[in-house]
Amino acid sequence: MADRVLSPVESGDDDRFDRLFRPNSLDEYIGQARHKDNLKVFVEAARRRREPLDHILFCGPPGLGKTTLAYILAQEMGVTLHSTSGPAVEHKGALAGLLTKLEARDVLFIDEIHRLTPAVEESLYPAIESFQIDIMTGDGAYATTIQLALKPFTLVGATTRTGLLTAPLLSRFGYVVRLDYYPVEDLEKIILRSARIAGIPIEPGGARELATRSRGTPRVANRLLRRARDFAEVLGKGSITAAIAKTTADRLEIDASGLDEMDRRLLLVIIEHYDGGPVGVDTIAAALSEPRDTIEDVYEPFLLQQGFVGRTPRGRIATRKAYEHLGRPLPAPGQGGQSSLF
Repeated sequence: MADRVLSPVESGDDDRFDRLFRPNSLDEYIGQARHKDNLKVFVEAARRRREPLDHILFCGPPGLGKTTLAYILAQEMGVTLHSTSGPAVEHKGALAGLLTKLEARDVLFIDEIHRLTPAVEESLYPAIESFQIDIMTGDGAYATTIQLALKPFTLVGATTRTGLLTAPLLSRFGYVVRLDYYPVEDLEKIILRSARIAGIPIEPGGARELATRSRGTPRVANRLLRRARDFAEVLGKGSITAAIAKTTADRLEIDASGLDEMDRRLLLVIIEHYDGGPVGVDTIAAALSEPRDTIEDVYEPFLLQQGFVGRTPRGRIATRKAYEHLGRPLPAPGQGGQSSLF
């Protein structure tokens, strides 16, 4: 899965290029216009009051810019960003170590915040509510608790699984940003900007062709840009034209709808093995030899958003659009338990 060109999950040298292409301000950030405009207001208000931003949660599929927005918020506030992830904060002591390093108005960014352990999450509540933390000193009968004051800070969380966040943690965020897949027009602008930064010659038609196959995801768009550069240098004249971009997609088996071999395999499992569904996600995961989380976090969001798959209480079903895209005959009315989608 990590080797998929269309995977929105960071892999290989993505981190280096993510940092290279990362915008430094909300004005430079392309897409998510409604959220961006709101964040501009919140940042300006906090700066005028010389207060930290309210706690913010970014949620949505991987690769849509949650980490980038956290860095931008710190830049806009003129403070330091301290970054970690839920699995890395293994115990209360690790959390206390992070919190006590924060200066006034700093940003603490916790990626995969839904993976915090219950004990760490409980310790985080007083820190984000009243900027204090309880620290245990001594052992056994001599153990005592010291209440330590923290400097006011902003917690920025990121998650791909909002449903796994506990209600008490979710309620403590002042603003929740649900990032959407990007339209082709925004992805085209992102590709042209990245090409300019990296010095990659590209024509508008080439950027448009790559954007249409990038699954609404900036990380995927930038990865396709790098692969297209290789094909342009070896098979073309150095510039990414529409023809080179199409050749790149064809050679990587990415169709015009942005689906690759794994996406098509998932749809075929539902259609051919289980008569179009409904079929449980665990069964799909077993058939594809992929973890359930990968199916739910990586494959499904785009297929659901584009209308290739439906989710029902009884399981996943293939829609009319999936049958038509794969050139498969539609089932007879009532067959497969899914006729309502046809």
